[in-house]
Amino acid sequence: MKKTIKLAALFLLASATFVTVASAKGTTSADDQITFSSLPSQRGVEIKVNSTAPSKAIVMVYDANNDVIFKDAMPAYKAMQKGYILDQLDNGDYTIVVSENKSVVKKEVHVYEENNTKEFIVIQ
Repeated sequence: MKKTIKLAALFLLASATFVTVASAKGTTSADDQITFSSLPSQRGVEIKVNSTAPSKAIVMVYDANNDVIFKDAMPAYKAMQKGYILDQLDNGDYTIVVSENKSVVKKEVHVYEENNTKEFIVIQ
C-alpha cells in the first residue's frame, strides 16, 4: 500500500507542469514560462523554457549544503527544452534553479533508491 501511494504521488508530481513565478526584481510576460516534467525514462526531468524574446536560460543544481554541483546554460532561443538525468546523484535533497531573463523557478527534488533503482520526487 505504501509503495502504491509513493508511486501515485511520484506519477502525479512528475507529470504535472509548473508555471514560472516572477522574481522579486521584475515581472514576466504572460507568454514567458518555465516548466518541469518527467523524462519518458523516468530517470530525470525535462525543463522547457518559452519566452517572448530569445534569451539564454541558466540551470543550476544545488545540494543540501547549498553547494553548486551542476551548472548549465541553455541556448538563447524563444523556445528551448533540455533533459537532465538524475540517477547519478547521491541519495538526498537537491534544488534545481532555472533563471531566464527576470524569471526564476526553484524546485526541490528528493533522490532515493528503491529496488536498486534511483528514483526522484519533485517536492515543490
